[in-house]
Amino acid sequence: MLTITQQLHDEIVAHARRDHPDEACGVIAGPEGSGRPERFVPMLNAARSPTFYEFDSADLLRLYREMDDRDEEPVVVYHSHTATEAYPSRTDISLASEPGAHYVLVSTAECGNGDGPVSFRSYRIVDGEVTEEEVRVVPAYED
Repeated sequence: MLTITQQLHDEIVAHARRDHPDEACGVIAGPEGSGRPERFVPMLNAARSPTFYEFDSADLLRLYREMDDRDEEPVVVYHSHTATEAYPSRTDISLASEPGAHYVLVSTAECGNGDGPVSFRSYRIVDGEVTEEEVRVVPAYED
């Protein structure tokens, strides 16, 4: 199960709406080994595409160095689908390289960049195997 704060959930959704009709993408980093998403890191979709996302390689390298310096890891890797459901495509599955991460997909197909409904779903993707998991949105984390 993915447990995420309302604030982080809303930041992901806002990023997806803002970048529509292109796919949005980013990472939520958290303390190594905690499984707790804490630091929202929106990324630029270097592909600038409505059907595909790609992290800029220099941005990604910078992010991994920063996470390493802060003893963090990518807890959530997210992106949006602008015309299809919030389910990983074959390309998404083949590019999933963080077996410990939650892969969040947001579909803006119904609302575009407006205020309408979005679909927010989370998956584990390990060795090409996709497993949907429950998402629990909480006001704040309990320590």
